[in-house]
Amino acid sequence: MSTRPSTTRPSTTRGFKRTASVLGAQIRRAGESRGFAVSRLLTHWEEIAGGDLAAIARPVNVSYSKSGFGATLTVLTTGPYAPMVEMQKETLRTRVNGVYGYNAISRVRVTQTAPTGFAEGQADFSYAPKPVAEKPEIAPEIRDQAASLADPVGDSSLREALERLGRNVLSRSKQ
Repeated sequence: MSTRPSTTRPSTTRGFKRTASVLGAQIRRAGESRGFAVSRLLTHWEEIAGGDLAAIARPVNVSYSKSGFGATLTVLTTGPYAPMVEMQKETLRTRVNGVYGYNAISRVRVTQTAPTGFAEGQADFSYAPKPVAEKPEIAPEIRDQAASLADPVGDSSLREALERLGRNVLSRSKQ
């Protein structure tokens, strides 16, 4: 009986892992604790970039360079809007760094995609508007009671603010 040599190649890592895979979570936590959270950039993009720029571009990646400080923000846009986004790169970088309070982003890279045909290109850049809660109609007796409570105040703007506060408090207690 003969023994055949093994066809599987022995591992060259000898049980070691790449440093990036071991330290990735710790580096991300350290960055977030110092104020740089990529999720904040994604969730608050419209407030950070502004409504006009958020409608035509969106962030897709934040990558860190091997040398130097600061990261590169990659922004995705469609072809016709790329020159407009390119002209606003420095403004966008200033706004993002203003949110984080330090020079977190050193470069902004604009990536173009086709408006149709690719999965990323088919994504809609518009954000859903925040729902507006409908205010229930306030009863006339509550309105009169709030006005009579705020009537002794001399300043008109303060009196109006107190009336609104009174209407809100009194109508909530009735509900």
